[in-house]
Amino acid sequence: MFTIYPAIDIRDGKCVRLIQGDYNRETVYNDNPLEVAREWERLGGAYIHLVDLDGAKAGHPVNDKLIGEIAAAVGVPVQVGGGLRTRSDVERLLSLGVSRVILGTAAIEDRAFTEEVLGAYGDCVAIGLDARNGYVATRGWLETSEVKAEELALELAAKGAETFIFTDISRDGMMQGPNVEAIRSLAKTSGRTVIASGGVSVMDDLLKLSAHAQEGIGGAIVGKALYTGSINLQEAVSVIAAAAR
Repeated sequence: MFTIYPAIDIRDGKCVRLIQGDYNRETVYNDNPLEVAREWERLGGAYIHLVDLDGAKAGHPVNDKLIGEIAAAVGVPVQVGGGLRTRSDVERLLSLGVSRVILGTAAIEDRAFTEEVLGAYGDCVAIGLDARNGYVATRGWLETSEVKAEELALELAAKGAETFIFTDISRDGMMQGPNVEAIRSLAKTSGRTVIASGGVSVMDDLLKLSAHAQEGIGGAIVGKALYTGSINLQEAVSVIAAAAR
């Protein structure tokens, strides 16, 4: 099954988008992320993707109160990433009604913690692999590691990771289309479900990705294209469902 994940990036309590993770290149789309989440659910979003941008930069959740309000306000599952570095952070968000947490920087910098959380919460944990030229970037994309995304995915799959979220940073916010081959390769290498993120700009991008659902591409996170109107969520959900029949 292929799922579209409408994205809500939260900074200073507002719904924003950054270009290539640059905090100085921000567009504010809505002052009320809660309203946005309800609208995405109304239009057929089956899962909401939230990013705590303040948390990603600070290294700990910052907008958790608002995230809990969103999780309580919608009837669909919510996944959250941004600054999750301790088990108490993870437990707090899950206790607030979040269905899945996303570990990014911690997956590189604190392997023991990552493996502990995977062992304790399994499917409630996704690993966010944000890659720049194939290497994992950390700390809100401000730093690039010396770890290859595919190698890390293989190692963490062996430790219980079932879901990876892959972002090609060069494509994010640029409306250039996703890196389909890199996403397919990661799914094949890891043997796990990969959610595509970054670069989805038109309906055809979603169709190209969903065509590989049987290979492990389980969905796509869509952000800027929804806010600019380049993709209509209701239409996209309908088209993808029809294509899967």
